Amino acid sequence: MDWENVAAEDVIEALREVEWSTPPRSFGEFFSRFAFPRSFSKWKSRLKCNLYYYRTNYFILVILVLGLALITRPLAILGAAFTALSLAFLNDSFAASFNEKFIRTIRFFSPHLAAKMRPPHMPVIRGRSAARKTVYVCGKPRWVFVVTFLTTSLVMWFSSCGLLWVLYAFLTSLAVIIVHASVRTPNLKARLNTFREEFRAVWRNYSEL
Repeated sequence: MDWENVAAEDVIEALREVEWSTPPRSFGEFFSRFAFPRSFSKWKSRLKCNLYYYRTNYFILVILVLGLALITRPLAILGAAFTALSLAFLNDSFAASFNEKFIRTIRFFSPHLAAKMRPPHMPVIRGRSAARKTVYVCGKPRWVFVVTFLTTSLVMWFSSCGLLWVLYAFLTSLAVIIVHASVRTPNLKARLNTFREEFRAVWRNYSEL
């Protein structure tokens, strides 16, 4: 796959739709080979490739940095957890999986309430849903939960007086991610893995026709 022809918007869209349930890459692979890119175009290509391939490692890295920075502020740690959950809801696979598991759990206690939490029926046009991009969680649009959890986390950060410290820790983790993604050379395994996920996405879209 030629990452030079992939736009940043395409990478963001792929990260939103791709499966995040895969385990992180091993420690040895994550810190195996480093080299400075030879040109600006090579740097952009490497950055997009590594952000996509090591996405789970980078997400765990952000959580660890925030956890270490807020270890003396329990309320701020809880706020960071709400923030991580709201960001996870932006991924289609996580939101759909959470919705199914939560409704399945509620069904044991109240089948009537679980039925109300089901997403509304979507009309189908030519074999595809008319609102394909709309994701529901517990019967509500996904953005309702994202805004709710983000607002709750901001309140917790303000209450713990750690908002600036959280921002500093978050920017630090982003800087570490950018540096690692810039100097970590893409290996053959990353290219093969990207090709396999590309094929699965194409096959899934073909099966929906």
